[in-house]
Amino acid sequence: MSFSNLVSDLALRDAREDRSSQISNVRSQATARSYTSTAATSVSISGDISSQLHAGYSHPLSRSWQAERQLTKEMLIYPLFITDNPDEETPIPSLPNQYRRGINRLVPYLRPLVNKGLRSVILFGVPLHPSAKDALGTSADDPAGPVIQAIRLIRSRFPQLYIVADVCLCEYTSHGHCGILREDDSLDNAQSVDRISDVALAYATAGAHCVAPSDMNDGRVRAIKLKLIEAGLAHRVLLMSYSAKFSGCLYGPFRDAAGSCPSLGDRKCYQLPPGARGLARRAIQRDVGEGADIIMVKPASSYLDIIRDAKELAPDMPIAAYQYRGDSKAGAGIVVSYFVPEFLDWL
Repeated sequence: MSFSNLVSDLALRDAREDRSSQISNVRSQATARSYTSTAATSVSISGDISSQLHAGYSHPLSRSWQAERQLTKEMLIYPLFITDNPDEETPIPSLPNQYRRGINRLVPYLRPLVNKGLRSVILFGVPLHPSAKDALGTSADDPAGPVIQAIRLIRSRFPQLYIVADVCLCEYTSHGHCGILREDDSLDNAQSVDRISDVALAYATAGAHCVAPSDMNDGRVRAIKLKLIEAGLAHRVLLMSYSAKFSGCLYGPFRDAAGSCPSLGDRKCYQLPPGARGLARRAIQRDVGEGADIIMVKPASSYLDIIRDAKELAPDMPIAAYQYRGDSKAGAGIVVSYFVPEFLDWL
């Protein structure tokens, strides 16, 4: 069942529950804003999907990521939380010195960092409008939403800055989970992958240099890669997968920042159990086979052994670490960190 058909099906179901007007609005908005589900999963390409290498070195920065080195400014990616309120600049108490910023605040904030040597950012959308969230996360790929607007703005004002777009639904769903739920509130992996891959394609089409699925749904790397191939973007849009993303209490500050705390249940059914080294190794190998260009480990400082495993399992691929302390020593060549502004002064 395609995403558009899913919207129609949910609309009929909820109509019987006397909520037809609400879902009808969701359906019309999703139809207008979401990509039509493609047949990308059946695309026939020459060779195995992991043979698609060009995106890994199509940009000067991604070319530098292919080389092993000591910590440099080129290795750093700075997280930005973008809201749908253009003039907002609100501190995040649980993440010291980090802010939610609207589009109008981005350029003045980024300019001095770019002058210091900032080379890359990763964007997280934080929709605050009451109508921005629904059961299907339909606003995730809204052309007027915070991520797509930020991609276009940064590309126009800082053309040398490498843009990574985090791809997930948790910030846009009313239930706060990273995918679409079934009637019993369990995760519908197939529908979630279809939706996630559409969102990734939207960000790539808007101009993101890299898409980074963080949802942990099975098979989403392959689905995204095939849709990028079908759209003619796989040669220049890099795919960085959160392959080994462990569940735990360390995400509290991030969820405060992104407004993505689940309203029911938890994410243990799709994020990896703490200490599950074997599962992490299998997930890494799976994502390599599905066409990932970069493998990420999160949270990194608690899982330096997994970073080392990732480097062992994928010795010819860049390894990214979402954290800051000791990660490059374990084998990571890319570090996503809230301390990038400080690093730019030190390096």
